[in-house]
Amino acid sequence: MSASILIVDDESRYRQLYMQVLDLAGFTVQSAASAEEALGIIRKSAPAMVVTDVRMDGSSGIDLLRTARREHPTLPFLLVTAYADVRDAVSAMKLGAVDYLSKPVDLDELLAAVRDTVGIHSHTPGTEPVIPAEALKGIVAESHAMRSVLRDAYRIARSDAIVLLTGESGSGKEVLAGFIHRHSLRRSKAMVTLNCAAVPATLLASELFGHEKGAFTGAVARRKGRFREAHGSTLFLDEIGDLPLELQPSLLRAIETNRVTPLGSDTEIEVDYRLIAATNRNLPADVESGRFRRDLYYRLNVIAIEIPPLRERVEDILPLARFFLGQGKVEGKRLSRAAAQTLLAHTWPGNVRELANAIERVRLLSQTDVILPEHLPPAVCQATSRARTAAGSEPPPIQEPQAGLKTLEENEIEVIRRTLEQTDGNRTRAAELLGITRRGLIYKLKRLGMG
Repeated sequence: MSASILIVDDESRYRQLYMQVLDLAGFTVQSAASAEEALGIIRKSAPAMVVTDVRMDGSSGIDLLRTARREHPTLPFLLVTAYADVRDAVSAMKLGAVDYLSKPVDLDELLAAVRDTVGIHSHTPGTEPVIPAEALKGIVAESHAMRSVLRDAYRIARSDAIVLLTGESGSGKEVLAGFIHRHSLRRSKAMVTLNCAAVPATLLASELFGHEKGAFTGAVARRKGRFREAHGSTLFLDEIGDLPLELQPSLLRAIETNRVTPLGSDTEIEVDYRLIAATNRNLPADVESGRFRRDLYYRLNVIAIEIPPLRERVEDILPLARFFLGQGKVEGKRLSRAAAQTLLAHTWPGNVRELANAIERVRLLSQTDVILPEHLPPAVCQATSRARTAAGSEPPPIQEPQAGLKTLEENEIEVIRRTLEQTDGNRTRAAELLGITRRGLIYKLKRLGMG
């Protein structure tokens, strides 16, 4: 019989998300919307572990921990909060909490914490979510990094948790938003999209919340707005980091209440939607500079998924190029070996969008079935030319490694292990010290067999 986990959170979107993740991992999951409800469940039949939010309406998660541990002194508690409050963390650990996670919760860390606590230290075969082949139709992802991103996206798709997609421009955030929507419970209705950077600031409120006829000059008819258009579906707000500061309180209220007020109206309208937001900006830095509201950032940052740039997932370059090449009306074109090497040598600052545009140019301008380097855009070819110039006409001789020297992988393992020891296992801090993203660190740990 699988271990029973009790999820306690006053927000249904979090309860659904954590329940779905733990259920897929093979646990028996119960939920409660308040500390009082949770106490009733614990007194009736104590679970193997409690995962509870700290800040809830009514009694807090720490209140629940304090009361429950009087009757069940060994019951493990894992506390979660949207606010990294050190005082709460210290109080929780003194009361016997096994760990403390800050929102947005890393789902792999949540699973690891639960497994470690209830004594399951290895993955049970078949419990991890497997993405069906048909679900990946139109998605090209050969790299481990993108496969990991897709697994996370598939894992949370059926919940209503807010998702914040981050990554460089052109890395595929809209494609991933569409993937999440297609596998959500709202997939029967089309996803509604708004690019916040593409609409003039004076019109953005109307685009978001709608307006009544005559609400302003030029408002000759009523407009529902994207929130109401997304009722029963998914609302994708792209470039959310470019939302004007003066509109951010209205967006925050819409997220918190699930209600919008059209311009020119005094009536609030309830809407049922799932929100996915995306940005290529550094929102934490914008929060510190006052450009983006801190409370809105915390509301959006429920589940954060970072899409790595194309230069960090080189394995995807040629499969993507062949995919784009096959989308044209002219069939039979293929990449020569030299053209493939040229594509791999480029750093792709414009990411997948730049690659798609390069292949579109090839399809339109090349007159042969075999794509040669000269068919590619000059900016793409320059990287290979510079590399050849720097290397000279003759490749350097291959040197045998000296005895006693460690391999690159061995050195990488040692550096990561030392950094994790220095940060007491804090992956976020370790990633900062290593100069890589947190997701990049998690990927390396899995690749090197360290996590």
